[in-house]
Amino acid sequence: MGSITDSNIALPIRQEDGVKFGKELREKEFLFEKGYLNLNHGSFGTYPRPIQSALRAFQDATEARPDQFIRYKYPAYLNASRAAVAQLLNAPRNTVTFVPNATLGVNTVFRNLEYKDGDHILYFATIYKGCHATVQYITETTPAKAARVEYTYPVEDGWLVDAFKQKVEEVKSAGGNVKVAIFDTVVSMPGVRVPFERLLSACKELGVLSLLDAAHGIGHVDLDVTKLDPDFMTTNCHKWLHVPRGCALLYVPLRNQHLIRSTLPTSWGFKTLDSVPNTVNPKGAFGGAVDSEYIGNFEFVGTIDSAPYLCVPAALAWRKALGGEKVIRDYCTALAQEAGQLVAKALGTEVLDNQTKTLSQCCMSMVRLPIEFEEARVAGEKAGVGEDKTGALVNVWLQKTMADQGETFLQTMFYGGRWWARFSGQVYLELEDFEGVVPALKGLCEKANRGEWTEVLTMEW
Repeated sequence: MGSITDSNIALPIRQEDGVKFGKELREKEFLFEKGYLNLNHGSFGTYPRPIQSALRAFQDATEARPDQFIRYKYPAYLNASRAAVAQLLNAPRNTVTFVPNATLGVNTVFRNLEYKDGDHILYFATIYKGCHATVQYITETTPAKAARVEYTYPVEDGWLVDAFKQKVEEVKSAGGNVKVAIFDTVVSMPGVRVPFERLLSACKELGVLSLLDAAHGIGHVDLDVTKLDPDFMTTNCHKWLHVPRGCALLYVPLRNQHLIRSTLPTSWGFKTLDSVPNTVNPKGAFGGAVDSEYIGNFEFVGTIDSAPYLCVPAALAWRKALGGEKVIRDYCTALAQEAGQLVAKALGTEVLDNQTKTLSQCCMSMVRLPIEFEEARVAGEKAGVGEDKTGALVNVWLQKTMADQGETFLQTMFYGGRWWARFSGQVYLELEDFEGVVPALKGLCEKANRGEWTEVLTMEW
């Protein structure tokens, strides 16, 4: 009987200097501990040795002459990074700024918008937890209310777009107004692609401001910002673009920049309502020329380690040497798809997808784990655990046990009455890596079915 990886993916898998994608590239370029397999790239990302060198060079330069670098050299390097990422996204340079992460980008938008009675924030059932918490905070502290599109994957793209439109009409019929809608490019958990292009068009059609949460966006899916034209967009460079943490982009088109008056925290560039905008010769935090007052507002937001922002050009150059953005996206997407099918077949389960196979058009796949809920419920009942807590506690046990084994980590979730594992495709992985984790995953699920997950009740964290 041959290996289940005999049918390998047919893609260009060598970078320009001949190094093969997968294990060869992993050992040559990446920083993982020997023997550790990172199948969970989607959570925190990582970066190769050449980008580590760039990061440390900027950090060293900062420490060598702090004032000279931060005040006079840093703004120039920052502008170079903005120009590089703007070109990648096909966005005007004066529309892109950096923030530490996408959650902060979402907060920046939501906390700057002004809300009146009847205004609603519309979000989807699979919203990222931190963004959902932000919506809750806004609705507690302003007149805004929330509207939620309910569903459980798998659903078809057309259904989701129609459900969005219907929810907007429901709010309107009740006398309200959907001021802004937030939705993903690729959902974090479960890791599936969203028809964000069609949702952006629907927002324009319905007169709703769009906030595109592209945390899993740049370096992951094709983003032409001029074509997509969101009202606001934030995207993590440290997840899929091989940039050090934390580095994210906040895109605001010129038409909406007047709405984003303050950075988070409010810092040097803030202008009061009675200030006269300097449109002729705008200045940054330290007096240098900037593209606009909006850009200057984000140039220096308190003292943090901004070196990751400056690594974008180096990361893009490194990715170009691998073959470029399309080659990387195609490889990672195909690998995630093949790996999902491989693991699902080995476990006797399935991949989370819809009939048109659009959910899996991304660099992550969701595989159902062969853990039976009824067996877990009975084991939980014997241990004094209510049925409503069983799903979450089994999931905690799965993640902690996998982490304790020390060789890899899988992002898992209880969703739709079942347990799922998320696998990430990445240039430092190959199909054999996923085959290798199957025995341990099978054993883990067998232990869960035997009720060993109840050990979580006595675990010390």
